[in-house]
Amino acid sequence: MAARSAPKFRTRAGLILAGALLFLCVATAFAQQAARIGYVDMKRLIDNAPQVLDTRRRLETEFAPRNKALESEQLRLAELEARDRRDSAILPKAAADSLKREIEALRKSIERTRKRLAEEFKARGDEEFNRQWPRIEAAVIAHARENQLDLVIQAPVMYASAQIDITDAVLARLKREAAATPAR
Repeated sequence: MAARSAPKFRTRAGLILAGALLFLCVATAFAQQAARIGYVDMKRLIDNAPQVLDTRRRLETEFAPRNKALESEQLRLAELEARDRRDSAILPKAAADSLKREIEALRKSIERTRKRLAEEFKARGDEEFNRQWPRIEAAVIAHARENQLDLVIQAPVMYASAQIDITDAVLARLKREAAATPAR
C-alpha cells in the first residue's frame, strides 16, 4: 500500500512546488512593475454626478403634482380629524359614525397613494439611474485608461489612501461631459 501512495505524494508535491514557483515568478514580475491602482467612492460619485442630480430634479418635477395632491388629501384628513375631535360629542350618532368611516377611508386611501407613489418614484428613479450608469462607468474607465491605471477598485473597501482616490477627477470629468451635453 505504501508503494502506491508514494507516486501520488510525489505528484502532489511536484504540483505544489510548481505552483509555488509560478506564484514567486508572478509576484516578482508584479513587484518589478509597480501596479497603478485607483479607488472610486461610488456612493459619493453617484450622489454628486451632475447627470444623476439632473435626473433627480426632473423626477421631483415630474412627481410634484401628485405629491401636492397627496398633501392636499392629508390636509383634508387633518381637518376631518379636527372636526371629529371637536364635534363628535354634539353630532348625532349616525353623523359621527359616518364621519369616522370617512376619516378611516381617507386615511387608507392616503396610505395606498403614498405607497404607490413611493414605489413608482423608486421604479422611475431606478430606470433613470440605469440609463445614467453606463455614462458613469465609462467616465471611470476613460479616466483609468488616460491615467494608465492598472486597476480601479470601488467602495466599499477597508482603506484607500487619498493618493489613489480618483473620485474627484471622475466627478470633474462627468461635470465637463454634462456641461457639453445639451439639457433635456
